[in-house]
Amino acid sequence: MIRAGEFWGMADCGTILVVDHDDAARLSAVSVAVRLGYEVRAVENAELLFERLDGERPALAIVEVELPGAMSGFEVLHELHQRFGVDLPVILVSAERTAALDRTAGLMIGADDYLVKPLDTGELLARVRRSLQRSGSSNGHGNGTPGDAANLSPREREILSLLARGKTQRQIAAALVISPKTVATHIQHLLSKLGVHSRAQAVGVAYRLGLVEPDVKAHAIELALRADD
Repeated sequence: MIRAGEFWGMADCGTILVVDHDDAARLSAVSVAVRLGYEVRAVENAELLFERLDGERPALAIVEVELPGAMSGFEVLHELHQRFGVDLPVILVSAERTAALDRTAGLMIGADDYLVKPLDTGELLARVRRSLQRSGSSNGHGNGTPGDAANLSPREREILSLLARGKTQRQIAAALVISPKTVATHIQHLLSKLGVHSRAQAVGVAYRLGLVEPDVKAHAIELALRADD
């Protein structure tokens, strides 16, 4: 059992926070963080987290949505961003709030990713690695780049903008007078360059870069989530 407040791992490359009341989920998250070379602070609820949290910025946080106690995972995400900045990657996990609209809400309030329990260790490893790469905290454990548009071609930026406006792959192909297969290839390239693994996360990057107006945000992310499913 992973006891609340316990530190795991001996690496000095940073700390990953795990906030989850479920022992199995906490163990899975801890094993992933240690495998990637990070020290881990694993706790059962928000109160324990903030009681023991010092001023050092963590590399990443994995937070359960349905936490016991006074604070939910959404509130923990907000508080971590208040303390350490909105670029701190926070991965939300949930066993109950698993519908597309729930995941949309998590992404809209700033989650870097949103996973459904039970957690698959292999998938969690890939998601954590991607989030660390995107934030620039990967410590050499991957080849991805932080999420920005600096390396995107003009066509890739155009497609990203259209994705962020809620356009489907077929609609993008029609608008740009190219084949859907070519659009799919461009999308895979821009996902790789941004260091993300889904269209929904690419849409989130587009908003952070100011490529689209915020009033279409919920609709676009919802469509992106459906495309990724």
